[in-house]
Amino acid sequence: MIRRTRAEIERYYGEDLKRQGFQFPEVANPEPLFYKFNKVEAEVFDETIRALTHDFKYARYTPLAYYTGERDEQDIQSQRNLAKFMKILTVKRLESSFTAFLSTLGRFIHTYERVIAEFQKGHVFISKKHIAKVFELLGSDDEEGIDRLIEEDKAEKLAAKDFLPTFITDLKNDLKALKAIRNQWKKVTRDPKWESFRTILKTTPQLKDGKVIIFSESKETADYLAGKIRAEVEPQTLLFTGQSLHRVREDVIANFDAKAYRPKDDYRILVATEVLAEGVNLHRSNVVINYDIPWNPTRLIQRVGRVNRVDTKFDRIYTYNFFPTDEGNDLIKLREAAEAKIHAFIQMLGADARLLTDGEEIVSHVLFARWNSKKTITGEDEDEETELQFLTEIRALRDKQPGLFERIKRLPKKARSTRRLPVVAAGVPPPDPSPEKGVPSLPALITYFRQGKLDKFFLGASGSHPAAELDFMTAAKILKPADPGEAPQSIPREFYDLLGKNKDAFVSATTADAEQAAATQRGSPNDSYILKRLKDKAVRRCQQFTEDDEEFVGKTIRLIEDGSLPKATARKVAAALKKPENLPPLKVLAVLRRDIKQEFFQASPAAHASQALAPREVILSSWLIADPAEPSAATDPSKQP
Repeated sequence: MIRRTRAEIERYYGEDLKRQGFQFPEVANPEPLFYKFNKVEAEVFDETIRALTHDFKYARYTPLAYYTGERDEQDIQSQRNLAKFMKILTVKRLESSFTAFLSTLGRFIHTYERVIAEFQKGHVFISKKHIAKVFELLGSDDEEGIDRLIEEDKAEKLAAKDFLPTFITDLKNDLKALKAIRNQWKKVTRDPKWESFRTILKTTPQLKDGKVIIFSESKETADYLAGKIRAEVEPQTLLFTGQSLHRVREDVIANFDAKAYRPKDDYRILVATEVLAEGVNLHRSNVVINYDIPWNPTRLIQRVGRVNRVDTKFDRIYTYNFFPTDEGNDLIKLREAAEAKIHAFIQMLGADARLLTDGEEIVSHVLFARWNSKKTITGEDEDEETELQFLTEIRALRDKQPGLFERIKRLPKKARSTRRLPVVAAGVPPPDPSPEKGVPSLPALITYFRQGKLDKFFLGASGSHPAAELDFMTAAKILKPADPGEAPQSIPREFYDLLGKNKDAFVSATTADAEQAAATQRGSPNDSYILKRLKDKAVRRCQQFTEDDEEFVGKTIRLIEDGSLPKATARKVAAALKKPENLPPLKVLAVLRRDIKQEFFQASPAAHASQALAPREVILSSWLIADPAEPSAATDPSKQP
């Protein structure tokens, strides 16, 4: 797979873009928007975080942790995971909007009251059956669906007497904490986030006239926000969530997709949840507002990608992100206060905070900087190095100097060259060859090797240093002369000693590859078990198999013998075939067809093994010496790091 960024395409295919009439819009740096808490709101906000961190145990979601009967550790862990996700849900709702948080709080209180009432009647309902569905509903922001699943699955009814006394104690303490939080929020008489946003929508030039896309992770926030905007800012506001009808999606496309078959102009503002962040073009707008924090930066890319299209009519894309902060007018202090609020979220979750960003370690000030970085919302680094710069040069050479291109193409293998590098010989490594890898100083020899389709570059120098392997970009930069007319230099006898060192390193590296390929082919105990079952006479001579079935079994055997079946799949198939041991051939076939994906047959480590056995070749070598015209770092202060 080859990744091409927009920056690369503009840099190396700019003329082609112009010929076709395409251009990429400029993506402006994201702008942070702040909503300010007054003293009372800040105190309630901070006390809520403290209570949810220290006073609330989420016991309602982990009943098996208190059960004294026979328990499955996997079920207990699933419930603990659910409790973690519900904690994250409260964090997200608290930051998203007061409305969403208070709705979540109300549901928590209601369900706790139900669980306590059932406990006092003498029983506890355990929902294990739908735990996977619960996580799916969490991802789609369907809190009501979660509660419905947990409450309606009454397949397992346990006696309350079989639970530790701490269960009902923790349930009651949790309920007490929730009600205390609700009482605290009665002090809050306004919505500072909406009041700030209303002013911004009415006064910001990019927002008050053109089409605007507003994203929220919460359906309840989106519902609330759309209603507020319609009533106080812009009646032409469209709402789209996971519960929206198909005709609403058609309205979205007609009003916000620049390529709509029958465009309309019924709506100027679109409020949407994450369900619209992928797969839909919204490039009749050039503005994206993140009303709540998308903790996973990938979502920023997906959202902005809806308007950042190659055929947009806009020259510039604008992004705005909302952050909570305390009262004040100084921008630096506003940023610091916003970081403090984010830090409070992270501290509240502790180690579970990684779940917000798909396992990544998160730090408040790093997150704030990332959310407001152009690199984050585009997913591209404009300074990223790419092999396209060299490919572009080769194409230009092919088109403008075909004679030279032909000479290069006909160069014999084991060709030798020399290079003067603008570096002093005494202890200074070539440019950017990763000194931490122990790359030696000049003079040195760089050698390009090939084995089948495998390319490798090694750099060796005299002394006890082993030859160091270089990546393509480092090798290409070393080999490329600053002056195309650079004169060749004589090649000393030491060249052959260093060539031998580079060869040894290449042989060692590729021998390890060959041994690994052979080890892969040998397979695991699960592979061996599956092969034994498939080569059994009952399966191989099953008269009920069609020709396609027989071919599929044969392909599966070859797949396993080649070592191409992923370990997880092999483990799953082997486990299925062991229950029972005498599984009929047709059921064996059913297991194979269910668990072994078709794409597994398209690639094989056997090809890797044959690659590892291909002949090793020296393609070219270049003798590297220091340019004496360059002043020494020891004598010229300007050359010192």
